[in-house]
Amino acid sequence: MTPGRFPDYSQRMDEIMVARVRRFNRLVTQQVGALNDRFLARDRPLGESRLLWEIGDGRDVRALRTSLDLDSGYVSRLLRSLEAAGLVTTEPSAADRRVRLARLTEAGWAERRLLDERSDELAAELLSTLPDRQRARLVAAMGEVERLLTAATVHLAPADPEEPAAQHCLRAYAAELDARFDGGFDPARSIRADAADLRPPAGLVLVATLHGAPVGCGALKLHGAEPAELKRMWVDETARGLGLGRRLLAELERRAAEYGAPAVRLETNQALTEAIALYRSAGYAEVAAFNAEPYAHHWFEKSLPSPG
Repeated sequence: MTPGRFPDYSQRMDEIMVARVRRFNRLVTQQVGALNDRFLARDRPLGESRLLWEIGDGRDVRALRTSLDLDSGYVSRLLRSLEAAGLVTTEPSAADRRVRLARLTEAGWAERRLLDERSDELAAELLSTLPDRQRARLVAAMGEVERLLTAATVHLAPADPEEPAAQHCLRAYAAELDARFDGGFDPARSIRADAADLRPPAGLVLVATLHGAPVGCGALKLHGAEPAELKRMWVDETARGLGLGRRLLAELERRAAEYGAPAVRLETNQALTEAIALYRSAGYAEVAAFNAEPYAHHWFEKSLPSPG
């Protein structure tokens, strides 16, 4: 066969998968009524209705934008329309005048209750057209799609260890260890991993965010041509089951290899059974103790491929 005539199956498969996602998106937007100017037969589109639901008991407008991943100008237009309809009020926060809070009026709460009722009716109508077995399959598939779409929304990025998002994760990490370890956890007794140790070129911190909120972290201490040390792996309870721990681990390994580390090492406590299972399934082998970490019962190491 003539060289260069072989089809690129990987590229073709990517094209097929993208086409299927687009087809799914078109079906869902039509099915839920996102194409209608009068969502659920009310006098407003889906965007305004969704904002009503998100505001609930009151929300910071900036937090609304972040949680919905919407442009600030678009959110402002939606809020102005809802204010004009008498459904929402916005005002400066008493604690910080720079922060604007959105709240539902009594009419807004009544509208939200009506939207909830009609949303339930729409879902029930969809399910009623299917036999029992297909209903169960559809609901299970929706749960899986929701989980995977949420996982795809998580963003990983380096952060300075003293940034608020990183500090939130590091404090939550220490608090969880304190709750789970027999006798608690005192960071002062553990091998040092201070901000200076986790800042390039000495190390790095990765923070995972979901809709702008920190939900996980992982860190490395780098030692040039010596094995890197994995530190501070943590995933918030709300984000567990999304494969985030494995994603953090793989990204930290990739970055360690880029810095020239031949391997990654870590130590862990016997109480962290989920972490131990993750490390073993990711190719880490248990080795003899290589440090004097007082909270450790297991030590692991994994060789890394050379970059390039």
